[in-house]
Amino acid sequence: MLDTIIEILNDICGADEGEIQPDTELFEEGILDSFGLVQLLVQLEQYDKHLDIAGLQREDVATPAKIAALVG
Repeated sequence: MLDTIIEILNDICGADEGEIQPDTELFEEGILDSFGLVQLLVQLEQYDKHLDIAGLQREDVATPAKIAALVG
């Protein structure tokens, strides 16, 4: 799942392959913004229909590894 999340992030953010690692701080490094987060969450719903989007905090989705833990 982690590889899928990184691939989705690469597509959304226009990042180069290898730029986003499992522990990359997506917001702190300016890779992901609020619009990108919405796009990501919409795509993640395909993998986890029970994902509680309304209850998510920014810290919950700060890195690809944290996102994978939510979905996985």
